Amino acid sequence: MNFKPLIHKLGLGVLTLGEKWFRIPNVTKAERRGAFLSRTVWRFDKKHREQTKANLILAFPEKSDSKRAKIAEGMVNHFGYVVADFVRGSIRTDEEYLSTTAVEGKENFDQAIAEGKGVLLVSAHLGNWERFGHWFALNNVSVSGVARDANDDEITQRVTKIRGERGARMLSRGNAAREILVRLRKGEVIFILPDQNADDAYIPFFGHVAGTALGPAVLHLKTKAPILPACMLRTGAGTYRIVFREPMHAKGDEKAEELMTRVNAEIEAMIRMAPEQYLWMHDRWRNARRKGLL
Repeated sequence: MNFKPLIHKLGLGVLTLGEKWFRIPNVTKAERRGAFLSRTVWRFDKKHREQTKANLILAFPEKSDSKRAKIAEGMVNHFGYVVADFVRGSIRTDEEYLSTTAVEGKENFDQAIAEGKGVLLVSAHLGNWERFGHWFALNNVSVSGVARDANDDEITQRVTKIRGERGARMLSRGNAAREILVRLRKGEVIFILPDQNADDAYIPFFGHVAGTALGPAVLHLKTKAPILPACMLRTGAGTYRIVFREPMHAKGDEKAEELMTRVNAEIEAMIRMAPEQYLWMHDRWRNARRKGLL
């Protein structure tokens, strides 16, 4: 039996319901709805519950079971907040955004832009990465995000449309190399989340080697565009803090793998700021485990 049509309809149904349920003026109410939906799905999602537990044991062996469970609980609520915020982004005014978003390290961003080579902004599935697009739009900064398409074309188009409503242009991961180079030469920002399982190199992440994409490092070595680690952390109901860390450059004859080792360390440091806001349900160490490296 072909389940694809059913999955397609369910995916579109969830998006349509979300647009009606979350696009409301009351941020707190929208977040509560998101958290409720997230907790409901979580109860039936044994696979990701077990994956989250295993990842947290790897990342925080020093913490007790109860503390790791607390992080997992926080993660579930947090990503409900993120979904709600993402969907209601089209009704969020510039005034609301400015009044609810603090910025730390703006001088680091300005320094990276001033180099004139474009910027490779590196973040993670941490906090509210989707919210960056609105900030760039308000600051007249051209930004393109690199992301994997959903398995369903229509869902990909709907999600891309929502992202585009706040100024974010999307490039399909795997087919974007040439366009990235063009946009960097124009001095634009390329937004990349290189924190998921890959097979380019095996380098440390939370004390264990993890399959890591070398893309940001390779692009930096080719273009000299600075790598700028950044994240956006939730600080309260509907409020966030952007953190721009110091721009990174290759040291001497540093190779891509060595540079990405330092990038991984930056990503880890950002996650440690708010571990309950990280997507622990992703199987980050899958390839390393399959290769017997874990």
